[in-house]
Amino acid sequence: MDWYMAVMRKYADFSGRARRQEYWMFQLINMLIGFAFAIVIIAAAVLFQHSQSQGFVVLFMIPLWLYCLAIFIPSLAVTVRRLHDIGKSGWWYFIAFVPFVGGIVLLVFTCMDSEPGPNLYGPSPKYAGSYGYAQPLPPAY
Repeated sequence: MDWYMAVMRKYADFSGRARRQEYWMFQLINMLIGFAFAIVIIAAAVLFQHSQSQGFVVLFMIPLWLYCLAIFIPSLAVTVRRLHDIGKSGWWYFIAFVPFVGGIVLLVFTCMDSEPGPNLYGPSPKYAGSYGYAQPLPPAY
C-alpha cells in the first residue's frame, strides 16, 4: 500500500523517474481496488435483478466512475515517470493508441529495466546509495 500512496502523493508530478516496482505495485493495487468495485456492482446486480429498481444498480457504479476519474492523472503520471526511467520521453505513452501493437510496445517499455545512473530525467532511483545516487558497479573482468 506504501507504493500506491507514494504515487498518490505525487498526484500530477510528471517529472522524475519511477522504478518498475513503484509502477507495477501501483497497477496491482489499482487492479485490486477495481476488482472490489466489480464485486460490489455484481452483487448489487444479483440482489436487484428481480426487483423493479434495477436502475438502482447504476448508483453502485457512480463510486467506480468517480474512482476512475480520480485515478486517471496519477496513473498517467506514474506511466510517464516509468518511461522516463528507461530513457524515453513521456510522449511515448501515446504509442498505446496505435491499434494492435501499441499496447504491447507500451507493456514492453514498462517491463524494461531502469537506465543505470542519471539520465535526462534525473538520477536513477534504483541505484540510490545511502549518501546520494551511486552508479552501478561495473562488471568484473
